[in-house]
Amino acid sequence: MDAHEVMRVRAKLALFVADVFASVPRKDQRAKGDCYLRGLMLDGRRKSIQAMAGRLPDGNEQNLQQFVNQSTWDPVPVRRRIAERMLSLISPAAWVIDDVSFPKDGSMSVGVAPQYCGALGKEANCQVAVSVHAVTDAASCPLNWRLFLPEQWAADTERRRRTRIPPAASHREKWLLALDMLDELAGWGVVPPLVVADAGYGQNAVFRAALQERGLAYVVAVRGNITAHPEDAVPLAPPRQGSTGNWPQPRYRQAPSSVAALAVAEGRAAFAKVTWRPGSRGALYSSFAALRVRPAGRAVERPLRTRASAERGWWDGVLPDLWLLVEWPPNEEAPTGYWLSNLPPGTPIAELVRLAKIRWRIEHDYRELKHGLGLDHFEGRSWPGWHHHVTLVTAAHAFLTEQRLSPKVPTPASPSTKSSTPSRTR
Repeated sequence: MDAHEVMRVRAKLALFVADVFASVPRKDQRAKGDCYLRGLMLDGRRKSIQAMAGRLPDGNEQNLQQFVNQSTWDPVPVRRRIAERMLSLISPAAWVIDDVSFPKDGSMSVGVAPQYCGALGKEANCQVAVSVHAVTDAASCPLNWRLFLPEQWAADTERRRRTRIPPAASHREKWLLALDMLDELAGWGVVPPLVVADAGYGQNAVFRAALQERGLAYVVAVRGNITAHPEDAVPLAPPRQGSTGNWPQPRYRQAPSSVAALAVAEGRAAFAKVTWRPGSRGALYSSFAALRVRPAGRAVERPLRTRASAERGWWDGVLPDLWLLVEWPPNEEAPTGYWLSNLPPGTPIAELVRLAKIRWRIEHDYRELKHGLGLDHFEGRSWPGWHHHVTLVTAAHAFLTEQRLSPKVPTPASPSTKSSTPSRTR
């Protein structure tokens, strides 16, 4: 947005800030929040505090630095209010779990370490955050964030002190951070219509079981090497030998196959063309098949056995059946995508495909958040500063999404303005 566009929505922004930042106790802090959001939304290649302060007529670099890096305002109630507003506005079809990386120099920025960096496509020095987004085909918004702390940060007392990491924050795997966020959101009284995630999460059987235990529907990507039995496979128990000893436990007598092998065994004839959404060059489509399978492996079986023992019963050995959605484009020699879902057996394949592919909104989100709103331009090093910055970026993104989705009421143009066109998400 240019300066004229920002001025045109100042009144709306003031109302937005008053509502979303109502939990911030001091009036001057809320005013700095308004200023920071305007700085994020203004055109400009860099969204560092110094650069934004230089573009704003009321920008004060020292004040903004203090507000983001030193102030003690709590970002959690702000995120909660943003989530409440956006969920009622966009009525999401799903919540998407994903992670994003921020390349960094040096070793003192909170959470930085040599690790896989998606932004660079290789291992590099970076920060990694896990996020939950509400999505539809038309709009989306981040709902919650967690900064991933690599193991070396867990016991590094000096770096933790310098970056002001709270004692309760420690190393947790990304899938556990995702579950923590879902639980926190549930504590706010909001639950997802469905959870979508890539193979970094979907491959984890314990993660899938945790979603199931929370009563959450999901469509998650997996890799072709995950193993499963066909739906009609039945576990059998051998006859008991003698009158003493434990009864033999039922189990599947045939070894499970990879989902890639199960898909290929279906043959090309089982795959049909499915279109999931319009694209910039026409409708997006590919060939898909949907099978009912029973994912296998110790990570799948262990929770079932544990639950049966806790209930003082015997597990019958039957593995739960799920959807296996497979994509096999006509011009490819082998399938290219796999998803597991616990949606009901009668779910149409077109719906499975639409939900599996809805992750495209996240890439759209990250482009807007990074390139338009400076998500990865934060130059501070502290834990509170990072969380304040991503919360403010989320607020700016939410405000622009609200403006884009609001009814377009033309405003008479004045000689001092170029156009009355409402602002749009960048």
